[in-house]
Amino acid sequence: MASKDYYKTLGIEKNASDEEIKKAFRKLAKQYHPDSNKDNKEAEQKFKDINEAYEVLSDKSKRSTYDQFGSDAFTNGGGGAGGFSGFSGFSGFSDAYDIFGELFGRRQQRGPMRGQDVHMRMQIDFLEAVFGVTKKINVPIYETCHKCDGTGAKPGSSTEKCRTCNGQGEVRQTRQTLFGNMTNIVTCPDCDGTGEIIKEKCSYCNGNGRIKENKVIEVDVPCGISDGQTIRMQGKGEAGDKNAPNGDLLITIYVKEHELFEREGTDIYCEMPISFVDATLGATLVVPTVDGKVEYTIKEGTQTGTKFRLRGKGVPSLRNKNIRGDQYVIVKVEVPTKLTSKQKELLKSFNEESSEDTYQTKKKFLNTIKKLFS
Repeated sequence: MASKDYYKTLGIEKNASDEEIKKAFRKLAKQYHPDSNKDNKEAEQKFKDINEAYEVLSDKSKRSTYDQFGSDAFTNGGGGAGGFSGFSGFSGFSDAYDIFGELFGRRQQRGPMRGQDVHMRMQIDFLEAVFGVTKKINVPIYETCHKCDGTGAKPGSSTEKCRTCNGQGEVRQTRQTLFGNMTNIVTCPDCDGTGEIIKEKCSYCNGNGRIKENKVIEVDVPCGISDGQTIRMQGKGEAGDKNAPNGDLLITIYVKEHELFEREGTDIYCEMPISFVDATLGATLVVPTVDGKVEYTIKEGTQTGTKFRLRGKGVPSLRNKNIRGDQYVIVKVEVPTKLTSKQKELLKSFNEESSEDTYQTKKKFLNTIKKLFS
C-alpha cells in the first residue's frame, strides 16, 4: 500500500506549526463531518482520512516517526488505518475531543427537543396585500397526543428511568486502538434518547407521544406585506418532546399580479390612456386607485409619458399602517387609427390653422373636434 501524505490530506506544508495543523483540522472536520454529509460515502471516507492525519501530525513523537518512515510505520503490525473509524471524540486525544465538542455542540445529556418548524405557502390578491386580510389555512402537523399528554404511555400507566443510560439518553462506547481508547457518545438504543422506558404504549399514538392532524389555523396577514415575505407564527409548528416548546409556523406570502396596478416598495404605478383631444385641451380624468375612483385634472398640452402623483394612495407601511406611499399615474395619449372623411378634413384644417398663432381660433376648432369624437 502506498504511503499516505498526511500533510496533503490536511492541505498544509511540511513545516506547518501545531496551530496551523489544528486550524486546518478544524476547518476540514467541520466541512466533512457525517452530521453535515448524511449518506455521503465520499465525505465519510474523507473524514476518516482527516482524523487519521490529524492524530499523527498533532503528536510530536508520531509526527517525527511519520516524517522518517511515512504512514507505513503506523500500518505495520495490524494497527494504523483500521483504528481511524470513529466520528466523535477520542479519549486518548483530548485535543481532538475538545475540537469536536466545540464544533458540533457535544451534549452529555439529551434534553427535551423543541418541535420542528413547519413551512407553508399562501397566495393572496394584490388588494389583500395592500390592506391586509385574515385567512384560514389547513396545516398537516404533528400535535401532542391528547390521550397520553405526550408521554407515549398508556393512560393510567407510568414510565421508568432507563437502566441502560441511567436516564441520560446517551451511552458511551469505548474500544481499544493502537493510539489509545476511542470513545463514541451515541443515543441510547433502549430508550431512543428519552431516558425513559415505556412499559405500556399509548394505543392512540403507538407510544410516539404525537399524532399527525390537519389543523385549521387563522393567519392575520398584515397590510403592506410584500411578495415573498414570510410570516412567523410562534408556537404554531410541530409539537416538541414533553416539556419542550412547539416549533413555529412559517408562511411565505405570494401576491398575485393586478391587471392595472404595479407596486414598487410602498408606491403604486398605473398607466392611464387618454384621447389626444383631452391631452391637447386638458380634461378632468377619473383615475382608478386601490381606494376607489378619484378625479384628477390634467393641463392642456399634456404629453404622452407625463407622470402625475396622487399623494397617500399607495401601500401602507408594514411598520406603520398610518403611513402610506403614493400612486403614480403615467399618461398614455392614444392616437385614433380609424378616422371618417369628415374627421380627416377637420384635422387637415386644424393643421392649416396651426400655422397661425391665434389661440382662440385653435381652441374653438379643437372644441368642435371634441364634440365630433365624443
